[in-house]
Amino acid sequence: MGQAVVRDRRTLFERESQLAAIDEALTELTGSHPPGETLPGAGPGQPATASPGAVPHGAAPAGATSSGAVLSPTAGSSGRPRGGLLVFAGRGGVGKTTLLGEVRRRAVGRGCAVLSARGGDQEQRVAFHVARQLLQPRFAASTEADLRAALGSWYDIVGPALGLCAPNDGAPPDQQGLRDGLDWVLTQLAVRSAPLVLVLDDAHWADPESLSWLAGFAPRAEELPLLMAVAYRPEELPAHAEAFRSLPGRAGSRPIGLEPLSQAAVSRLVRETLGTPADTAFCQECWAVTAGNPFETVELLAKVRDRGLAPTESGAPLLRDLAAAIKGSGLVARLECLGTSTVRFAWACAVLGTEIPPALAAAVAGLGHEEAADAADALRDARILTGVGTLEFVHPLIATAVYRAIPAGVRVALHGQAAWCVTDAGQGPSAAARHLLETHPEGDPWVVRQLRAAARETLRAGAPDTARAHLARALREPPPAHERAAVLHELGSASLLTEPATTVNHLRAALDEPITDPALRRHIVYRLSQVLAHSDRLAEASDTLAREIRVTQDPKDRLRLLSEQFMWDAFRADEPDHPARSRRLARLADRLTGRDLTERYVIGLRTWDAIQRGEPAHVALQHAERALDGGLGWAEPDRLFEVPVLVALAFTYADRPDRTEELFAAGIADFEKQGWRGAHLSFGYTLLGYVRLRRGRLAEAEDLVRAGLRLAERVGPGTPAHWYAVGILIETLLARGRVAEATRTAADHAFAAPFPAAVVFPDAQTVHGELLLARGLTGQAAAELASVGRRLDRRGIRNPAWCPWQLHLARAQAHDAPELAHATAREALTRARHFGTPSAIGQALRTAAEVTTGATRVDYLKEAVHHLEQSSATYELACALVALGTELRRKGETEAADYLERGHDMARRCGADGLAEASGMLLPTSGRAT
Repeated sequence: MGQAVVRDRRTLFERESQLAAIDEALTELTGSHPPGETLPGAGPGQPATASPGAVPHGAAPAGATSSGAVLSPTAGSSGRPRGGLLVFAGRGGVGKTTLLGEVRRRAVGRGCAVLSARGGDQEQRVAFHVARQLLQPRFAASTEADLRAALGSWYDIVGPALGLCAPNDGAPPDQQGLRDGLDWVLTQLAVRSAPLVLVLDDAHWADPESLSWLAGFAPRAEELPLLMAVAYRPEELPAHAEAFRSLPGRAGSRPIGLEPLSQAAVSRLVRETLGTPADTAFCQECWAVTAGNPFETVELLAKVRDRGLAPTESGAPLLRDLAAAIKGSGLVARLECLGTSTVRFAWACAVLGTEIPPALAAAVAGLGHEEAADAADALRDARILTGVGTLEFVHPLIATAVYRAIPAGVRVALHGQAAWCVTDAGQGPSAAARHLLETHPEGDPWVVRQLRAAARETLRAGAPDTARAHLARALREPPPAHERAAVLHELGSASLLTEPATTVNHLRAALDEPITDPALRRHIVYRLSQVLAHSDRLAEASDTLAREIRVTQDPKDRLRLLSEQFMWDAFRADEPDHPARSRRLARLADRLTGRDLTERYVIGLRTWDAIQRGEPAHVALQHAERALDGGLGWAEPDRLFEVPVLVALAFTYADRPDRTEELFAAGIADFEKQGWRGAHLSFGYTLLGYVRLRRGRLAEAEDLVRAGLRLAERVGPGTPAHWYAVGILIETLLARGRVAEATRTAADHAFAAPFPAAVVFPDAQTVHGELLLARGLTGQAAAELASVGRRLDRRGIRNPAWCPWQLHLARAQAHDAPELAHATAREALTRARHFGTPSAIGQALRTAAEVTTGATRVDYLKEAVHHLEQSSATYELACALVALGTELRRKGETEAADYLERGHDMARRCGADGLAEASGMLLPTSGRAT
């Protein structure tokens, strides 16, 4: 046998197409070609080379084409650096890690900054483990002042998730808000450190929080100077990372696959590693026993070299035994030969996962310093572990085999020991919790305390799923009897909006426990009523509060419970006795001074009740100002945002939209500061769009409502946020004259009966009736709108400014029952005059004119214009001007052109395209807009 060649560079066999894809992606990113690289693709005789010591993990069959190329030949032709997504998929040992190593090496060679992370089988339950690996090193050395300057308003939102600061005491960010914050941080890094390469290995083992974030961010990579290189095992990729299976945009249609090495490639590898000559039979047997798996082939050749086995036909029969020792039971048998202490040290390392401190592994294994050092040396010599200051398994396949070989009882005990050791090492409850999840329940109060503390940390950091897992395990321990209600409350709170049915069960179970702390009981009741209400179970929410009110003696606690009940009853479409509740609310609110937040909430609810019932607008505004005096924040701890929103909207209905917009700007800023970018921000954008709609700024309204709808769709269909957004979007499209698009929107979002049990505004059934009317289905519209009237009148809701069902009903009735239409319009006008705002009166007058004949029609329209000119309802004013101009033109009046021209100009400025087009056709030729 010839002397073995000790190489300082490894050839990557049968990876020409993959290396070409890497170079192409880096060229697109940096705008430069690889310095001094031999580009692959010239055939088997001209292999591309890799970094010193690189291991040939993985290959495509000889002659394979570049079917996995991820970047199009014309991409980046403008000269601007462009990022993208590069994904390698293949089973364990096929070479993904080596290719990612090439990505890192070549990226550094071209001057790129690199972020790296690796998923770990044992770290999958550690929230944001991968995100921290990627981003924490960039900020770890920064002072708090530097961190605040770098992260800006995202500091309190993403800082805890990345382990850069402790969570604050406020409510945690929602998951969408946190992802938006992580998106912002990565985007800033990509721009400031351009060009940037992000490398994620073993993505199938990444924690769900990090993987979901990166999968959602991936489509944006090609808009940035950022290349994302990801590798995973296809059969183990979780469902929430499906985005990596079909690559976005110009990245192509699928990941780049990696296949085992061909027989020819294994033969070349054998001869290059062991030296020539090596018998053909020996090379063929190496390929046969490893099935061309690159990792197994390299490990096999290392053992051949260590054993001094001649690469001849006579040595070939020994290869099968050597190959068997590389993985599975063979690896375990080889490990057991190293001695009890070494085996126990290896088990401890397998339990700890990745980036293993030797001292910690020794503590978990129960070994002294010298004994642990000897074990580590033995494991390095056996090619099981690598590293000195920090230990790693040579390959994840080895780590998995060692972990699975630990006897079940011993594995549980080692996880328990690891939990104590990481706590003693100061790593905190979250580090201990992942080990405690693997232990058996034993009724240990220490375990319950650690899991509850870990849940608080992860929940405040924005990982409710992980927090729920910790608390569910704490519940199984079980906790001491006096703590059980608190654990159930925490578990329910962690599931509040994501799993409402489960949350209800947990919170009801908590109430069944003996509770000695009255404050805890109240918090459980508040949470339970909230989740019931947000699940469209408002009657149950109200009943839950009513039962607690009957047994509560403390006046302040009782008032808080009453305020919550009044709020949910205000949103109940099926409230049995709205007028009686309204009277009770009025009596209570009129006695309060607004000295604390609870009293201001009650006064705020009185404001909204006055709006709905159509009391004079100045009365509602007096209550609104009382509610705001002293503060009514939108993100108050342990409060909901509904009441502050209702108070803000009261100003819009009372023709003070400027004040509403001031309050909305402050409220939305509160949401964004807290990282609430799901349902909360959806409501904020949607209702701000509604305010713009009522002001006649239709294009702005549509943009805002569509932004709210996008957020609502991320929350989920059928939620209140979704109903609000779709209803307001339909109203906006109708005002803009786009009836067909409004019809499609309703169909796409199932905007039809059954309508939600919760009151939404604009009232969903009224919007549906308005859409039917716009489509010319007057009979169906009249039936729908009459149903609305019966429902709202029964509840004493009589304000046409809040719900103009009568105005639409009168128009629908005009076709078949003109006298009835006239009576309906007159009743609406009476109600509008009682409320007293110019916009409400003006709209009612215009409707009365539409269903009236004779001279009164012009009188109604002139009065409508007069009132609407005193309001901010510019779209309604445009409608009244065009209607008046049209009527005067029909009568041959010379002033008709002035009204039409004013209405036409205002319609164009409002974005009411349909009205502008119709009115433009009525203008004299010289007055038509070009």
